[in-house]
Amino acid sequence: MVSRVRVWLNRTYAENVFFIEQLRRNPSDRAVEVHATHGDPDSPVLAAADTADLEPEGLSPAAYVEFALDQCARRGIDVFVPRLHQEAVSAHRADFAAVGTALLAPPPEAISVFEDKIVAYEAVQAIGVPVPPWWRVRTADELVAAVEELEDAGHKACFKPASGAGGVGFRVVTRAPFSLVHLSGFPGPYVHLDLVVEALRQAEEPVDWLVMPRLEQPEVSVDCLTGADDRLRLAVGRTKNGRRRGFTLHEQWLEPARAIAEGFGLRYLSNIQFRMFGDRPVLMDVNTRPAGGLHQLSLCGINVPWLAVQLALGEDPGEVAPPFLGQDYTVVSGPRPLRPVSLPQQRAEAAGELLPAVPAPSGAVEAAAQALPL
Repeated sequence: MVSRVRVWLNRTYAENVFFIEQLRRNPSDRAVEVHATHGDPDSPVLAAADTADLEPEGLSPAAYVEFALDQCARRGIDVFVPRLHQEAVSAHRADFAAVGTALLAPPPEAISVFEDKIVAYEAVQAIGVPVPPWWRVRTADELVAAVEELEDAGHKACFKPASGAGGVGFRVVTRAPFSLVHLSGFPGPYVHLDLVVEALRQAEEPVDWLVMPRLEQPEVSVDCLTGADDRLRLAVGRTKNGRRRGFTLHEQWLEPARAIAEGFGLRYLSNIQFRMFGDRPVLMDVNTRPAGGLHQLSLCGINVPWLAVQLALGEDPGEVAPPFLGQDYTVVSGPRPLRPVSLPQQRAEAAGELLPAVPAPSGAVEAAAQALPL
């Protein structure tokens, strides 16, 4: 009898409910049990998992590694997919192996390169991957100088934290005066340069921002699957142009993604994002973790989370090509079940106690959860 596989996802984003469902629906029909931990008791990932724990707050990276090792030993984890404190966890790969857990994460050196977007741009530029012009900004004067240089070249300027993920802190600079136009519709990413300059001058500490031109669509997000030998097994681009989404295998996107994934040892799952600068693709961002939209590749007939778990367990599937590219699509949201426990009671639970998962209710919620093919 083939043994079941126990997988742990820590403090991950809500979209990974689909990651969990794909693991359970793997093509080998091998039994998979999922353990999840999170600091938010209302994360839908906790409800989707077979078992779950609330994570202790305020742990240093070193203390979190100790917590993680204890989780792996007590829960019998075969594969750990870390997001929180990924670099610190990866640095203790041998310690996790000693308790029988394989890490689905790149080496710490590879993670470190892409923690800082400017370090990442310098590193990938050195291996020939195109990047947009950029400035590192810490003061108001540096911001104004960068914005003026971009505007003189005919570009819109934008900025974001040099370290960060998920588009947090991204803003587009404008000089348009504030008016009722800014109060109609939904809030947007535009912010007046004078307001940013004033905020910087009043700040007690310098910022650490990346300033660059606003890049154009299409955005292509290349999901990469790489083995422990740093050789790419699979790369598929997910295209985004407004609401329309699709897939591509065009080498103008895959070739630079391959160079980054293999050149920096981004083992197992990574996500490499490009946009257009003029008439050529340039790197926008590199994620050393599975993307929130990874499950969308199921529309191409492949189960990438399961392929990654196989690689982490040493069961190499070899080079994989999608049997077809799915048709263009769009993304809509739907309801997900949560654990039916009151918030105060959840927060009162000790971090080490078992929080049993709650099965999805039948009817509308179940139908919505199964609407996207996996």
